[in-house]
This record gives sequence, structure tokens and C-alpha cells, in this order.
Amino acid sequence: MSSCNNSIPQPLIFVLAGIPGLESSHGWFSVPFFLVFVIAVIGNATILCIIWVEKGLHEPMFLLLAMLSVVDLSLVSVVVPRMLGIFWMHAKEISFNVCLTQMFFIPSFYVMESGILSAMAFDRFVAIWHPLRYTTILSHNMLVKMSLAILARAATLLTPAPILAKRLESFQTHIIAYSYCAYMAVVQIACGDISDHIVYGLMVIVASVGFDLFFIILSYGLILHAVFRIPSREARSKALSTCGSHFCVIALFYSPVVFSVLAQILGYHMAPHLQIIIDNLYFLVPPMLNPLIYGARTKQMREWVLRILQSWRPRLIIPEVDRRPGI
Repeated sequence: MSSCNNSIPQPLIFVLAGIPGLESSHGWFSVPFFLVFVIAVIGNATILCIIWVEKGLHEPMFLLLAMLSVVDLSLVSVVVPRMLGIFWMHAKEISFNVCLTQMFFIPSFYVMESGILSAMAFDRFVAIWHPLRYTTILSHNMLVKMSLAILARAATLLTPAPILAKRLESFQTHIIAYSYCAYMAVVQIACGDISDHIVYGLMVIVASVGFDLFFIILSYGLILHAVFRIPSREARSKALSTCGSHFCVIALFYSPVVFSVLAQILGYHMAPHLQIIIDNLYFLVPPMLNPLIYGARTKQMREWVLRILQSWRPRLIIPEVDRRPGI
């Protein structure tokens, strides 16, 4: 129960605090945030261009990777510009309607990314267990259905968030101690009983990240069971290497979530600014590192990146000499 002695009605404008307690360091925080944004945009755009141009990469694994890059680009485009506005120009004010929009789209992209990682785990499972039927099972029609299911789940789970937040009538303050409009951050400054909102937030986590993480662990358990039954050591290494990039991305994506949940279960209360920094890592680090990981560990991607770098190498241009007589 959130008690309010001096409550205020639902404000038209909220103020985003950025990283509370570290306001004097906002300028320093803006540097890594900006670099992350630039690297994420260039890396994911490069991945999309390579997959678009190279017809040989129009396979299920790379098409799922293209979907991941689209979601990553969308996520950083929604999150980072607003943060940089706070850090650089002190543009902390945000209208309630824009806040509700952020409240829907930011977690929606996160849930979509989790769903795509789950689909990629299924892709690796089929590749290991049913290699001869791989393209039959993961046909273009199946990929479209999986994409629509991922999109529908995100929309279904997150549509109630702005609707429930819109119904909050009074607040303790109009200052949100966050760098973006997070649903629970808004709920925590509301007055009255917020138990239903907490239950809804937990339900979203369990139905998205919880379900996907369980499915991924199950898939990789079956994958490892199949791989270690292969008699040839070389074949085992090759099979595991095909899953290496995806496993790295999964570990990177879910580690902050698992760390945060374990900290709460064990009763460790982090400082508010540390919690906000970790929450920002949910949305910023995976979009930056995903293309780097796949670019480094996937042979086809490495070849294309090297080809692009070689085409940018400065060439020595020797002017042609006019050898006509008398000149």
C-alpha cells in the first residue's frame, strides 16, 4: 500500500531523473551510452545489409538473426536518444502520453528479443536433431508463423501496461527516478493499492523471460545430449561450434535479469543508481554486442566483413600519363 500525505492528481508532465544520485556524472555516462548507440546501429545495420545482399544467407538461422537485428535497432532507437537528451540537454520532461508509449514499446522490444532467442534455440535444436529435415521443418511459412507469434505475445502481454497506468489517479510525486518510463517506476510513485500492478508485472516476466529461458535450457539440454552421443570428436566440436554464438548471446542477454532476480531473492538491496544502471544494461549491451559476436564467430559474416573492410582500404591511384607525341 502506497500512502500519500500530499498527493497530486495525475500529472500531464513527468520528470525523468536520469540516474538519481549521480546527476553530476551524467556527462560522463553519456559517452559510453553514445558509443553503445553508434556501435549498435552500425553493427546491426551491417548485419542486415549482409543478409539482404547475400542470397546464400537466406537460411532460417540468418533470417532469425536479421529479425534480432531489427529488434535491436528498434530498442536502442527508442531508449538511447531520450537518455542522451537527459544527459546532454537536461531534457527531463516527458508528457504522460509519451510516457505511456515508452512504457509499451521498450519492454515490448525486450520481450520480442527474448522470443527470437527462444526461436533461435529451436533452430539449433532442429539443426542438431533433424539435420536432413532442417529446411523442411523451418520453412519460410514456419518462420513467418513464429515471427507473428513473437509479435502477438509481446503485444498481448504489454498492452495492459499503459492501460493500467492510465487508471492511476494520484501520485506521490511527478518525478520518475529512472532514465525512461518504466511501468513499475511509475507504479511505485502512485498512491493507493498497487498490489494488482505488482502481480501483473510478475506475470509478464514469467510469461516472457521465464518461459523463454526454460525453453532455451530444455533445448540446449537436448542439444548437448545429442552432441555427446556423436562418436567422432571432430563432429562433436563442429556441432558445438554452430551453437557457440547463440549461447554467448543468450548468456549476455539473460545474465542481468538472473542477477537482478537472485539479488532480490537473497535479500540484497542494491543502491537505486546501481539498479538503474543494471536495468539500462538490459536494453543497451545486447544490441551492441550481438552483431559483434555473430560477426566474429560466424564464418559467412567474417568473410563479408573482411570483404567490406578490404573495399574501404585506401588505394594508391597513379595518374595516367598522356603519351601522345609532342606532349
